[in-house]
Amino acid sequence: MSETPIKKPKGKKLRKEQKKYNRELNRLRITVEHVNRRLKIFKILSDRYRNCHRRFGLRSNLIAEIYNHELAL
Repeated sequence: MSETPIKKPKGKKLRKEQKKYNRELNRLRITVEHVNRRLKIFKILSDRYRNCHRRFGLRSNLIAEIYNHELAL
């Protein structure tokens, strides 16, 4: 599911509820972007995958688990 922030209408301002929604959406988005950044550091998402394609899911899951383990520490 993809959600987009609420845009400011031309010549008007956003209401407080709309600003709060945008802020919460940005907090969630930045968390996801940090995870994507960490996975790209391992080069599994940023470069061409040259190993056995059957194990791509396994390797990406292992890298995600390593990252989750680091977060827990």
